[in-house]
Amino acid sequence: MMRNVATVGVVCFLVAAIVLAAGCTHIRPPAGVTPVERLLITTGYCKCGECCEWRRNWYGRAVYASGPLKGKPKQVGVTASGTKGKKGTIAADTSRYPFGTVMYVPGYGYGVVEDRGGAIKGDHIDLYHQSHWQALKWGCRRVQVKIWLPRKK
Repeated sequence: MMRNVATVGVVCFLVAAIVLAAGCTHIRPPAGVTPVERLLITTGYCKCGECCEWRRNWYGRAVYASGPLKGKPKQVGVTASGTKGKKGTIAADTSRYPFGTVMYVPGYGYGVVEDRGGAIKGDHIDLYHQSHWQALKWGCRRVQVKIWLPRKK
């Protein structure tokens, strides 16, 4: 009996790991829109201070480390669009790829533009990862990306 319980536990763990590894299964491209394919520079980032340029002040609060907001309070893990960063969050140049743009990046999966960054310009996107190690492992890659721009209202 104990062996069967252990087997069920292992199977449940493996199924959960596969579902989590599959990534952004809830993100899908808009129906009826033809994607554009572009060769983009992709880099990885996470919510850490090294990736997002924040530090803790002497009160222990997160603040911006540089730029026009230097020293101002920073909400760690919150994107420029106000959502919480998660797998599938993409930072892009919003003058080129506005919030809501859906992208498919081979090796990463589907994502949505929900963030921007000071160093993200033109055909460069940043892919959100759960840990700094995963972001570093992704590194910097040139990838052919499928892009679905949001419909104009």
